[in-house]
Amino acid sequence: MVIEISCEDVWREVSNYLDGDITPQLRARMREHFKGCKHCTAVLDGTRNVVQLVGDAKAFVLPAGFSDRLYQKLDRKLSKDDQL
Repeated sequence: MVIEISCEDVWREVSNYLDGDITPQLRARMREHFKGCKHCTAVLDGTRNVVQLVGDAKAFVLPAGFSDRLYQKLDRKLSKDDQL
């Protein structure tokens, strides 16, 4: 039996999932979650696309402060969702 996992937990671990840096148990929980959650599947696909773009030999330079703004936006989103 696979124990369910929340969308928020999936979002926090999606990068580790793609990198293979999670336990087999967590991988199974996430894989099961993706089967029934279109939103998290879209997050997985989007993250995979970003990783491929950044890893591409034609990588581009991001504007100064982009990472900080991205992390701040993600933190606000996760904090807002935690309040629901």
